[in-house]
Amino acid sequence: MSEVYLVRHGEITQSAPRRFVGRTDLPLTDAGREQMAAVARFLTGRGVVRLVCSPLARCVESAGIVGAVLGLVPETAVDLREISLGTWEGLTVDEVRERFPGRYEARGRNLAGFRPPGGESFADVQRRAWPAFELAATDMDEPLAIVAHGGVNRVLLCRILGMPLENLFRLEQHYACVNVLHAGDGEFRVAAMNLRVS
Repeated sequence: MSEVYLVRHGEITQSAPRRFVGRTDLPLTDAGREQMAAVARFLTGRGVVRLVCSPLARCVESAGIVGAVLGLVPETAVDLREISLGTWEGLTVDEVRERFPGRYEARGRNLAGFRPPGGESFADVQRRAWPAFELAATDMDEPLAIVAHGGVNRVLLCRILGMPLENLFRLEQHYACVNVLHAGDGEFRVAAMNLRVS
């Protein structure tokens, strides 16, 4: 049995009111870089031998900070990228309600299956992200760290916990949080979730 450290990227700039981010490629804030330095300190001495991340800039930068401390070169896995929100990306909730009447409420009624125009559902994300996660984490005899996104982490955790995707937002995933998973015999168990390290 080995450990998988499933990490969310560090803080990114959010506007007020908040806008849908999805795959919009935003960099870390200075606070986000400090958060990821804390994650690197947390992972030091835990035997991590491999570091995998989403190809979006906020994850590549986050993994780079961790890798520089651990002496690892991050590998990107394209299917760990965040959910695509299609034409909703960059819009506020009010703008979505104005431009797509009734669709925001429809998403709330079907979180697993609803797709914004040109985008993905969370079920779509789980279908593509789980094989990438499993490929990285299965048959690992030594600890692995994965740096991904709030949406991706939630759908992976739902799969491991046997939770319906409709409940994914019951799982908090703060910026730079660490989820500790135990991997063995092709199965995964959650040992800790949403740890905020310093």
